[in-house]
Amino acid sequence: MDKSPDAFRTISEVAEDLDLPQHVLRFWETRFNQIKPMKRGGGRRYYRPQDVELIKGIRHMLYDQGYTIKGVQKLLRENGNHFLVAIGNGDMAAVEAISQRKQADQVPLTPAAQPRGMDDELVGQPRVKPSRRFFGLGKSDEEGPVQPDVSKLSRDNRALLQEALFDLLECKRLLDQVR
Repeated sequence: MDKSPDAFRTISEVAEDLDLPQHVLRFWETRFNQIKPMKRGGGRRYYRPQDVELIKGIRHMLYDQGYTIKGVQKLLRENGNHFLVAIGNGDMAAVEAISQRKQADQVPLTPAAQPRGMDDELVGQPRVKPSRRFFGLGKSDEEGPVQPDVSKLSRDNRALLQEALFDLLECKRLLDQVR
């Protein structure tokens, strides 16, 4: 018997529906504070329907569009949960409406007034070139891998190294739990 669309889902049901390992869902809870499953006795997680929709959007941006975790965090911070839910559901009209609303609310800054920092260079850039862009959120075509004769890493390679570092730290954390 199938559950109602409004019913809460266990971590195993969500993992099976979205083709994700359960440990990935638990890890994403630590990286995305918007994912807040209800926890019952014994620490058992129950995901609300809106949690599942948000996870579906996060999964799409990470796995299908090639964004880093920091990039998806930036999208959530700038556009809100509804943006990623709409992307996860494939509702491009809602994505466009949210994007247009955001552009209308923004006042363009002069280049001198725009903040620049180390985080601005790394956050929000996809790991690989996305198959389709979401309203200018992808990277430019000039960026690419480092040339052998250049001593400075490109933004792409720094972002890739940073993502690998996060993955290695998570692996270390999991191994330390087992010991």
